[in-house]
Amino acid sequence: MSILAMILIGLVVGIIAKFLMPGDDPGGMIVTILLGIAGAWLAGYAGRAMGWYNEGEPVGFLASVGGAIILLLLYRVIFGRRRRMH
Repeated sequence: MSILAMILIGLVVGIIAKFLMPGDDPGGMIVTILLGIAGAWLAGYAGRAMGWYNEGEPVGFLASVGGAIILLLLYRVIFGRRRRMH
């Protein structure tokens, strides 16, 4: 998959992850979208490397959403705690 396609899918994945996990994010919508792009890339790479699915299969999109949600949760845990300390 091309880099541009991965970024566009990551954009959509980030928006979906934000919709599925409402609440106050320490970084706002831009960080959520960037986490979506990272989640799409990580889940896509890991899933194909482990042979769970091939490129273009719908489960890859679902894995990307799951990856973005996991990254968003980690981001909230790490940076949300720092925000409350100040």
